[in-house]
Amino acid sequence: MACARGLAVVAAAWLAGAAGAHAATLTIACGSNAADAQFCARYAQDWGRKNGHEVRIYSAPASATDNLALLRQQFAAKSDKLDVLTIDVVWPGVLKDHLVDLKPYSQGAESQHFPAIVANNTIGGKLLGMPWYTDAGLLFYRKDLLEKYGLALPKTWHEMAEAARRIQDGERAAGARDFHGYVFQGRAYEGLTCNALEWVASYGGGTIVDASGKVTIHNAQAARALDEAASWIGTIAPRGVLNYGEEEARGVWQNGQAAFMRNWPYAWAMSQAEDSVIRGKVGVAPLPAGDGEGARPAATLGGWQLAVSKYSRHVEAAAALVMYLTSAEIQKQRAIGGAYNPTIPALYRDPELLAANPFMGDLLDVFENAVARPATPTGLKYPAVSRAFWDATHDVLSGRVDGAAAVRRLEGRLLQTRRAKW
Repeated sequence: MACARGLAVVAAAWLAGAAGAHAATLTIACGSNAADAQFCARYAQDWGRKNGHEVRIYSAPASATDNLALLRQQFAAKSDKLDVLTIDVVWPGVLKDHLVDLKPYSQGAESQHFPAIVANNTIGGKLLGMPWYTDAGLLFYRKDLLEKYGLALPKTWHEMAEAARRIQDGERAAGARDFHGYVFQGRAYEGLTCNALEWVASYGGGTIVDASGKVTIHNAQAARALDEAASWIGTIAPRGVLNYGEEEARGVWQNGQAAFMRNWPYAWAMSQAEDSVIRGKVGVAPLPAGDGEGARPAATLGGWQLAVSKYSRHVEAAAALVMYLTSAEIQKQRAIGGAYNPTIPALYRDPELLAANPFMGDLLDVFENAVARPATPTGLKYPAVSRAFWDATHDVLSGRVDGAAAVRRLEGRLLQTRRAKW
């Protein structure tokens, strides 16, 4: 772990450097889920105490969509109320004009992180965000229930649906009337874009818009993927899933009311909490593949970065805080305590980290090869692209239109959005 030791030294240097600066009051926008906010606040305020700064915590909206909209409003007003912000992996291109270039403050630390994430965060040669943690969609399953019903871990979406139906029927017959086979993020927001991209890509239906900027969503495989997902609503998934975000799905899951769940890795640590009724009963695996030619498991690349607002009155101190929080030392502690996937590859060989999160070592390939949303080719228009995609998907899930009609209409809407260029 020479890499981790080296970054620990760098983190100490940031601490020493920050301590010599004038005292500042900084505000950081931590993540919206409870665990993320808890860990972020703990380490940020610990840094503040060590360096004579006050660090205040800003509670971001739970919805990433609402969060981005609020940030854009604040930036339009050139507000200095936020110093450090947490930005989604698809936001650097959208917020590029409002973020500080962190290269002058990083001391080269970005070279220790996954190159693809650093490249994602670098626009016009400027490092606009330091990798905070990475994510990819995963399949959570009840090990005890697969064993109880003599079922193997499903490898395709069809197998997952069949296993979910069998477990659901059995549990309801035994008296658990509110038990469901599968829960996921079905509300019309960015989380549905992540889920639906996984379905489409796993069926060989592409990535909505390809790397060259060509709209590719109008194809039979994409339509089939959306129709498959629609067949789950009201059968293995409750109709209420159409209003679920990450936490709503996790709530049902952690109460022991679902056999399978799609969510981000953070749900592992919460499932294993002392007050969790499913503690010790949870397994984690790659998401299933689709069927037919080009089918493969696909997980949407997620994750969050820490950035500094260019309107901050304390840029140097804010950058020092970012570098400390994204260091190997803190990423390791967050991984052990909260199952947040580090963005530093060397940490995936750390014995303590793997003891706390055994699935991380096995699923490193999932994290490294996740499917990216088309934020880079569509640039500032990505929010409109994503909204059009999740709206079309939600229409299919709600039964208002079938997959073929949805992808045909979506193609037209995206071409209109693009016009001459992205």
